[in-house]
Amino acid sequence: ARVQAVGDDQWELPSPCSDWNVRQLVNHLVYENRWTVPLMGGSTIAEVGDRYEGDLLGDHPKAAWKESSQEAVGSVQADGALDRIVDLSSGPTPAREYVSQLFADHLIHAWDLARAIGTDERLDPELVDACAGWFASMEDLYRSIGAIGERPEVRPGADPQTTLLA
Repeated sequence: ARVQAVGDDQWELPSPCSDWNVRQLVNHLVYENRWTVPLMGGSTIAEVGDRYEGDLLGDHPKAAWKESSQEAVGSVQADGALDRIVDLSSGPTPAREYVSQLFADHLIHAWDLARAIGTDERLDPELVDACAGWFASMEDLYRSIGAIGERPEVRPGADPQTTLLA
């Protein structure tokens, strides 16, 4: 819904992700979606190669998002998909863990996108709770490898979304 809300004049707006504007942020999400299908299907990183490098949005970024997300969801929902091992840059990884990583990435970037285009920034509280539950055991690892920045100060009593985003 957030991608569909991007106005024609908003693709070049900056995003909270300092290296990306709105178009680059959405391209990143489409990139993640495109990788999901072959990885969930058993392909290795080497087999996928660089086929998803560059601009994946073309002249129709919303259509690219819709198609890629439908295909990614379909690959995750396939029979036995979550019981597989996927080949990631960090090594062989249970598919459930990979899908959790994708879920967190997409949820957080939904907020980034909403902030960038000036729309409702509230995330579904159930999704926030689910993400926070998974992330609690992964936070130190992701911070130690530089996948996410240092945790900023969070005011006492902050709501779960604010805490997760920090």
